[in-house]
Amino acid sequence: MSERPLPLKAINRFFEGKEPWQIVTITASSVLAIVWTHSLYNAKESVPARLRKEFFRWLRQVPFVRRKIEEKMAEIKKDFKKDVAKRLSGMTVYRHLPKDGFTAEQVAEEIRKHLVLGSYDWKGGNVSGAVYHVNEDISRVACEAYALTAYTNPLHADVFPGINKMEAEIVRMSVNLFNGDEECCGTVTTGGTESIMMACKAFRDLAYSRGITNPQMILPATAHTAFDKAAQYLGIGIVTVPVSTETYTVDLNAVKRAIGRRTCMIVGSAPNFPYGTMDDIEALSDIAVEYDVPLHVDACLGGFIAAFMTAAGHDMPLFDFRLPGVSSISADTHKYGYAPKGTSVIVYRKHQYRHHQYTVSTEWPGGVYGSPTVNGSRAGGLIAACWATMMFVGRARYVQMTDEIITTARYIEAEVRKIEGLFIFGKPATTVVAFGSQRFDIFKLADELHKKGWSLNTLQFPSGIHIAVTHAHTQSGVADRFIADLQSAAKICLKEGSEPVQGKMAIYGVAQSIPDRSLVSDITKHFIDSMYYLPKPEDSDE
Repeated sequence: MSERPLPLKAINRFFEGKEPWQIVTITASSVLAIVWTHSLYNAKESVPARLRKEFFRWLRQVPFVRRKIEEKMAEIKKDFKKDVAKRLSGMTVYRHLPKDGFTAEQVAEEIRKHLVLGSYDWKGGNVSGAVYHVNEDISRVACEAYALTAYTNPLHADVFPGINKMEAEIVRMSVNLFNGDEECCGTVTTGGTESIMMACKAFRDLAYSRGITNPQMILPATAHTAFDKAAQYLGIGIVTVPVSTETYTVDLNAVKRAIGRRTCMIVGSAPNFPYGTMDDIEALSDIAVEYDVPLHVDACLGGFIAAFMTAAGHDMPLFDFRLPGVSSISADTHKYGYAPKGTSVIVYRKHQYRHHQYTVSTEWPGGVYGSPTVNGSRAGGLIAACWATMMFVGRARYVQMTDEIITTARYIEAEVRKIEGLFIFGKPATTVVAFGSQRFDIFKLADELHKKGWSLNTLQFPSGIHIAVTHAHTQSGVADRFIADLQSAAKICLKEGSEPVQGKMAIYGVAQSIPDRSLVSDITKHFIDSMYYLPKPEDSDE
């Protein structure tokens, strides 16, 4: 009879002389520890992130800490409500349907009142991004198209085949702009977030079909937060890789190291939202081909600018289907495609990928049900307005507007580089110019610009602000006015030195210094709550 293997001998010696209850306890504890360790490894978040969350969750249970947090949150909620009440001061708040409906004239007058409640002159070009053109002829054509088709629904293809045709043509025109072939395909969505979510859903399900039960996607730290939203909705793990502190583009070696058996997709930005820099899509394509992993290019922000830049005489590296590793591209028609808000496209190299985007139910009593995107019923009016915009603007005008925008963006970039105390993050690829300071609190500069009527985007990790140049900024004198105000604000900040910003803008600096990110999350949720808050007469006394 052969001797027992050494591991069994060691186990027997370990349990020798122990009571049965001790053996059971040790065994159960060991199994639980193994299961816990396995869950950490296979979790959607990294082990350090989960441990950090657990620590702060425990800390928030301490009575003294919990009480202080609750007091501060109550104060923050009250401040948010005060801000809303101030903005809506003098407005009638409607909590019930009117007994008798308004006349058309009354409705129009009420809408006009609501449109002027904001603090910024967006038509005058004082806002970063948000509204991408102010051309009345384009707006008129789009709005007329929407009015004609407002009650159509492409879900009912037999009732509204013309809307389906328009959607198919938007997709095909987009595919051609991104140099795809006849095999390339896609859908129209309600915006960049849905386009990104659909790509994540497609490649998650592709991973499932390949036997990967807990897929992960590899994201640059600068990838749009919509990927994190997709991960939360779809149960996909995230591996975040750093970007260069010089170029603010993704670290290619870090991408390679992050690839593993669970990888379902790699993401590259063209450009990214925070800094406007563009990841090396050509190198990412090579990595995607080498490791047989789909590469999604997020061109939501700048895709409909980047597609025309070469024709407009501006440099633009390859980022589209000419690169063999590019599996999908998201691009927003409601940004530099100039369509009304609510449309974007997601396009794929293969029909196989788009099939994984679809949702099909075959056992429902209501019949076999299939839908291409998140929504079932969709706004045919938005599809028609997008189609009308693209057909009305046409290639030549897109090229012309692209040249005007990029020329303005490069002018602003060059002038910002001359301003004492400021530096540019990396090399702007399309329309976003991001800047920071090592001489003063950059949020103080944002506050000074706010006082002058400018609304810019604030950045964190590291601190910065950016302007996304739109066609509104190409209006006569707007860029020069922005530079003059920026120079003036920078002088004020240099004079005051390293004193931190005060007031509302201070929250941006404070937020990124809070180690417990769940607190920042709670504050953000209270801010979102305030967007749905309607003041009551008795609230004015608070």
